[in-house]
Amino acid sequence: MVDRVYNFSPGPATLPVDVLQQASKDVVNFKETGIGLIEMSHRSKEFMGVAAETESLLRELMDIPDNYKVLFLQGGASSQFFMIPMNLLGSGKKATYLNTGTWSKKAIKEAKLFGDIDVAYSSEEQTFNRVPSQDEYTVDAASEYLYFVSNNTIYGTQFPTFPETNKVLISDMSSDILSRKIDVSKFGIIFAGAQKNMGPAGVCIVIIREDLLDKTPENTPTMLTYKTHADKGSMFNTPPCFAIYGVGEVLKWLKKQGGVEAIEARNIEKASLLYDCIDGTDYYRGHAEKASRSLMNISFNLPTPELEVKFIAEAAAIGLNGLKGHRSIGGCRASIYNAFPKEGVEKLVAFMKEFEANNKG
Repeated sequence: MVDRVYNFSPGPATLPVDVLQQASKDVVNFKETGIGLIEMSHRSKEFMGVAAETESLLRELMDIPDNYKVLFLQGGASSQFFMIPMNLLGSGKKATYLNTGTWSKKAIKEAKLFGDIDVAYSSEEQTFNRVPSQDEYTVDAASEYLYFVSNNTIYGTQFPTFPETNKVLISDMSSDILSRKIDVSKFGIIFAGAQKNMGPAGVCIVIIREDLLDKTPENTPTMLTYKTHADKGSMFNTPPCFAIYGVGEVLKWLKKQGGVEAIEARNIEKASLLYDCIDGTDYYRGHAEKASRSLMNISFNLPTPELEVKFIAEAAAIGLNGLKGHRSIGGCRASIYNAFPKEGVEKLVAFMKEFEANNKG
């Protein structure tokens, strides 16, 4: 579409054009019912079919085992910061957390309200520029679970391999779910807000092993108990219907691309183009250590803050939008999620080379 720009925003983020075009029709008249999707009952056979198909596609694409429930919840990924410890901890219970960025730090703060939290690793003093290797932390023997964030949008870091532990493994995968193959059976809980890699904002997907549903303390509020939603198929209350529909449409698109394995190869190719440009000069400096680099979010700096402001403005003028870095570290950031096209990365790389040539002292 000629009137669209390349959207490097970290979330809500770019979606496949095919999905947006289909949604524009369905929001007015869903499957010729004469009713728009967002005015349709969540208990109608049409929407129940949408929810069932979305779950089925997610199970297929992620190869989710049968002993896991898929929940479509509200409150964003941030609500999971307290729901997880609220459901799995309690008086005298402990959990281990790895602090690798803003979102893990927020999760740690919430978890401390419900149990004894051991922060086994933190890269905060290094401005969160790396994630740990397995030998850099120890999981407390008394811990109920080990919690980590797989990809950090702000600092551009990502776990290249996942922690190994005999404890329940829990991961916030909000910004890299479905971007690479993973073994779901290694995890107790995986959760992700949809608005980065799966669809529009409004739904948080929780994939939870069934045995964990029975660990919730009795005094937990009904609405904040995982079993409440698992027992009712995520229909205990009115769910975020449009967001669930949007995720389903993105999953259909992903399947047409060849699934997770195919998109992973594409993601590696896109990120390599940009990292090669950064590494090919001393003009641009990546924030993350090379061994911890993200395939989804690439944070980098120019020689001065003034040049960064100019870079962002001139990029936006030619349709390269959303490149301003997070306020906590400044600089620039290119978020290149599954739906972000390779052509946009190529255009950014060409602009970076031209900008350096025109502005190098």
